Amino acid sequence: MCELLGMSANVPTDIRFSFAGLARRGGETGPHADGWGITFYEGRGQRSFHEPEPSARSELAKLLRNAAIKSRIVIAHVRKANRGRVSLENTHPFTRELWGRHWTFAHNGQLRGVKKLPLGAFAPVGTTDSEYAFCWMLGRLQARFRRLPPAATLDRAIAALCAELHGLGVFNMLLSDSRTLYAHCGKRLCYLTRKAPFGTATLIDEDWHVDFAQETTEQDVVTVIATKALTRDENWIDLERGDILTLRDGATHLIRMRASAC
Repeated sequence: MCELLGMSANVPTDIRFSFAGLARRGGETGPHADGWGITFYEGRGQRSFHEPEPSARSELAKLLRNAAIKSRIVIAHVRKANRGRVSLENTHPFTRELWGRHWTFAHNGQLRGVKKLPLGAFAPVGTTDSEYAFCWMLGRLQARFRRLPPAATLDRAIAALCAELHGLGVFNMLLSDSRTLYAHCGKRLCYLTRKAPFGTATLIDEDWHVDFAQETTEQDVVTVIATKALTRDENWIDLERGDILTLRDGATHLIRMRASAC
């Protein structure tokens, strides 16, 4: 399976530390060598970088490790292909425009029969079940709401769509509209929130140690979510299957599905 990385913060934040750990798993400490991508939000704008190559050996990934791009929402992905060939168009995260906002989506897992679901105005460019599911979700949202709904209304609508896809297989997902980062756990996701008093952290996949007290202010709140823990000396919280986590400005809200829906 692929691996996901997401971040939500209340101030523009540098994700190089976490991305370095994820990138090593793209063909060096992990088998996810079939492409990688990362999207940074800057206000309602976004910048994305993709390659159908292993991130552990990518010169572009190395460049991003050395570039302090600060963002309040980030979505990243390293791919191990199982549906769709290794190619740029099949490399996550995927992006589309809806209601005048850039939407970004990344997924790992397999969704049986997802391509039998009817699409609306959005069509996939590549051949993955992931991009198809993304287009289906946006089509359903567009059909239901003529314009961007209030955040709480949109949260409920996205949770309902995730519940439908959850029934088709493994649906680990990150999704953002530049305002909120949504995470759905189909099998494995974990997260942690860094806030005052800040401590130190060491990557599992690389010899990199950071004292966050030296890198932040007392007002900073940063939540990082990943498929598997990236650091060895912090308390990562595991989500349960079917859980949906909404993240705004680093703050988290958990929506827990009933066991009968899982």
